[in-house]
Amino acid sequence: MNLLERITTWLETHWVNPAYSGWLMAVLALFFFGAATNTMAGWLYVISGLMAALLLLAAIWPVTNLRGLKLHRSPILPVSAGDAVTLELWIENQSRQPKTLILLQDELPPPFEPIRTAVEQIPAQSRYCWTASLMAPQRGIYRWQQVNLRTAAPLGLFWRRQQQTLSAKAVVYPTVLRLADCPLVDSLGRDSLRLNQDAARLATEGLTRTLRPYRWGDSTKLIHWRSSARYGDLRVRELETQSSGKDLIIGLDSEIVWNRDWFEQAVIAAASLYFYSQRQQAVSLWTAQTGLLQGEMAVLEALAGVQFAAAPAEPPQKLAQNLLWLTQSASRIAELPVHSRWLLWPEPGAAQREMLGGSGIMIQPDQPLQPQLQIQL
Repeated sequence: MNLLERITTWLETHWVNPAYSGWLMAVLALFFFGAATNTMAGWLYVISGLMAALLLLAAIWPVTNLRGLKLHRSPILPVSAGDAVTLELWIENQSRQPKTLILLQDELPPPFEPIRTAVEQIPAQSRYCWTASLMAPQRGIYRWQQVNLRTAAPLGLFWRRQQQTLSAKAVVYPTVLRLADCPLVDSLGRDSLRLNQDAARLATEGLTRTLRPYRWGDSTKLIHWRSSARYGDLRVRELETQSSGKDLIIGLDSEIVWNRDWFEQAVIAAASLYFYSQRQQAVSLWTAQTGLLQGEMAVLEALAGVQFAAAPAEPPQKLAQNLLWLTQSASRIAELPVHSRWLLWPEPGAAQREMLGGSGIMIQPDQPLQPQLQIQL
């Protein structure tokens, strides 16, 4: 904002700012006053006086026209990238006079453009609802708070601006691809099931947490006969379940520096894989900013606001064996647990897939993403 714009804004918000017609009339009033002083003609004094009075009224009316107006903003519902964001503002006229010819401007952040609309009239003691829809070109969490009301009514000689603070938050989720199948996730699910079965088998061989009375439906293999004989009734071993760390974790490697377009693809892949994995097993999302998250709304909002090159949280490699890692760095794949899977957006000169170990997919960024997530390993 240059010096002239700052002066104009200060005048509009603290008093009034003359429009072009206002400056023209002020110059004419001074011209007639100067001519009257030189010629001592009374009619020239009358004309300059009428112009000065008109300028004074034109400077007062815009101030009173905005007095008594209060704004309210309705909550903004989250949308997905490519959908329309709906904004709704209410202007409440708390005065006993109607308000006319008001310009409403909502100062949206980039990549959106500020929205302007003209309100012809707001009756006394009533409310006016203004709605607008705009396309959300990309994911993100957008916050803004400034709304401007401007008017030059009724004469159009001076502008008056009233700034009001209305906090707004628009959440644009990443696109979620509908995957018919995903062998990469399915193979992780089979490994998890096999590990859980092994843990259950080991538990029945002696991993006992406590003894409790027998209940109908308990397996006879779990009856502890020595304790049952001592207590005089059947006692059953309650097994220690080791389920933590066996759920699938989708890890988005947001700690490193990414190619921006590739990172957007990785975010879409993470969202799509999360919703696909929910069909068959418990799943969590990990990012460097948030750590572990569960729940559709929490995951979508985290992916809407995630950025790369973030400060690291606890490394996900220490949290679970079933990890699906999304990264641009081939060197970080070597740090993954044994039963992990990975998606790699390879940099030029990166290692070949056979050299990376484990099971994963090397994404071709210039190819459609959805078919690549569904290919066989």
